[in-house]
Amino acid sequence: MTKIKEYQNRDGEKRYQFNMYIGINPETGKAQRTTRRGFTSRKEAKLALSRLELQVSEYGFKAEKKPKIYTFEDVYEMWFVQYKNTVKESSWATTQRIFRLHILPVFGKYRVEKITVPMCQQAVNKWFNDGLRQYHRFLNYAGKVLKYSITMQLITSNPVEGVIIPRQTDDRTRQNIENYYNKQELEHFFECLKDDDQIPQAYVFFRLAAFSGMRKSEMLALKWSDVNFKDCSIDINKTQSRGAGNRLVIQSPKTARSRRTAYIDPKTAQILRNWQKEQQKFLGAMGFPIGDNLIFANEKNEMFQPVKPQVWLKHVIGNYDLKKVTVHAFRHTYATLSFESGASVKAVQEQLGHSSYKTTMDIYTATTRKESNEATEKLAKYLNF
Repeated sequence: MTKIKEYQNRDGEKRYQFNMYIGINPETGKAQRTTRRGFTSRKEAKLALSRLELQVSEYGFKAEKKPKIYTFEDVYEMWFVQYKNTVKESSWATTQRIFRLHILPVFGKYRVEKITVPMCQQAVNKWFNDGLRQYHRFLNYAGKVLKYSITMQLITSNPVEGVIIPRQTDDRTRQNIENYYNKQELEHFFECLKDDDQIPQAYVFFRLAAFSGMRKSEMLALKWSDVNFKDCSIDINKTQSRGAGNRLVIQSPKTARSRRTAYIDPKTAQILRNWQKEQQKFLGAMGFPIGDNLIFANEKNEMFQPVKPQVWLKHVIGNYDLKKVTVHAFRHTYATLSFESGASVKAVQEQLGHSSYKTTMDIYTATTRKESNEATEKLAKYLNF
């Protein structure tokens, strides 16, 4: 017969408990017992004992399982397994870094049902105030995990949907568009680059960038088989990206428009042809195989790290006190000067591989606005009253 025993809790208060035999465990063959405690009176303990005895005799003993507590990080790990199967390695590796560096430090330890709209608002405000330009992306990814929590029936609504997104007061698009060289600046840049014979490969790289509008990641993945010297065209069919473990990988372009044929002028094609000959001399002298090599490669005949062109650019700008621009500026330079020379929006969009017509139009609008301003200034100067 099960006995009810008296004991004292941590506060010295009188409480009652019992330890009851509930049968043999069919899996282990061992006797099973269960303990109930915390009753404030012997009568309360007896009532609980009677109910438990009735339950065991009629239905057998069923241990009450506590529901598993899921943190945001727990759900993220389950979501990421599914997400990883839907995107390229470079995409999931980037997403993984974003969560590790920016999202999990904010939400990771919280139970998903405890994450509220104010918490999400506070997070996006901090990302915004810290100058993290991808704050929209961070919030979007956090929202995907919380949406997955709804699918798992852990929460009933997504708190991210109640967040008010901060907006930049400065025109970043305008700043990006103005990150370019005009005709005179570009010509001077190449004069300086040619004068600096320490990095002959850089001259070829930036000539191709300025006269084709190709992305840096596309150029660093180029092989000689991608170039058709006969019709001065380049088959853009791959791009350099970051994979797992921060390693460099080559993959297909992200969008259908990015997979394209870019055209170059005969002079740029000849510069490439001359570089090919110089490269073959170097490879032969170093004992490397000569064949379908990378157009731009380091001294080990391996793909450059993505930062290398910026190192070249910083070197030239610093040595010759040139206007400070980024490597991406040469893509904007191509677009801007193409419009100034009379090229159509459609032709430039196809050459650059813009997936959005609006992206090309933003540059076109900035260019035509500049021309309109120049026309107004010339008229005012002519009228002179």
